[in-house]
Amino acid sequence: MKKVALVTGASAGIGAATARLLAQNGYTVYGVARRTEKMATLMDLGIKTIPMDVADDESMVKAVERIISEQGHIDVLVNSAGFGSYGAVEDVPMHDARYQLEVNVIGLARLCQLVLPHMRKQHFGKIVNITSIGGKMATPLGGWYHASKFAVEGLSDSLRLEVKPFGVDVIIIEPGGVKTEWGGIAFDSAEKTSGHTFYGDLTKKAKKVFAKSEVNNVEPIVIAELIKSAIETKSPKPRYAKGYMAAIILGTKKWLSDSMFDKMIMSQMK
Repeated sequence: MKKVALVTGASAGIGAATARLLAQNGYTVYGVARRTEKMATLMDLGIKTIPMDVADDESMVKAVERIISEQGHIDVLVNSAGFGSYGAVEDVPMHDARYQLEVNVIGLARLCQLVLPHMRKQHFGKIVNITSIGGKMATPLGGWYHASKFAVEGLSDSLRLEVKPFGVDVIIIEPGGVKTEWGGIAFDSAEKTSGHTFYGDLTKKAKKVFAKSEVNNVEPIVIAELIKSAIETKSPKPRYAKGYMAAIILGTKKWLSDSMFDKMIMSQMK
């Protein structure tokens, strides 16, 4: 029997690459996203696409109900939907901060709630929550984005302990630099929010640092292959990291004091 995978954020980037890779390797894949027109090419691979907004509970409930109605089971959930809304903490409006948490944390958690009864019933399931190396370290202007990713790290750790007895694995994927739309969206919002405030100079410097490093970012397929390997491992590790600078940043964060790490980060903002 084919395994059924639900992949969020399937309109672009890591989500789209993961949906394609799983479909090419025998999975029945449902790709979901707000921008359904951007999932048209997925249908050529037999991927079933559903419009879904992870900030809209009704759309999430309907999507899961449809999959269960059509397939009878969900074996894999890949929570790839998310975005980075950048700007200085002092400048970011609270409604923007709440929306960042709604999409990156609450929507992810709600989908976990919706698939878990089905996974528990079959005593099998793989939940993949995509965080970031930004869930272990922070940079200026990314306060709310980092807050959301730190939250998913903690949420996933608790969830892993809760559902392991039911045969369900929770896997955290921590990408480093990946060639996606993420950076453009993040720094467009940073410029809009803080480009003309007291943090304007910092915003310009941070954007230059990102632009310089972006050329070294890996293709989304690299992370998709990591996800496929993790869900096909009988006893997966709690965390996997890959992508530009992932190993270096996480290793450095582990061994340096907070003050030393702060100095290292800010030394780049010159």
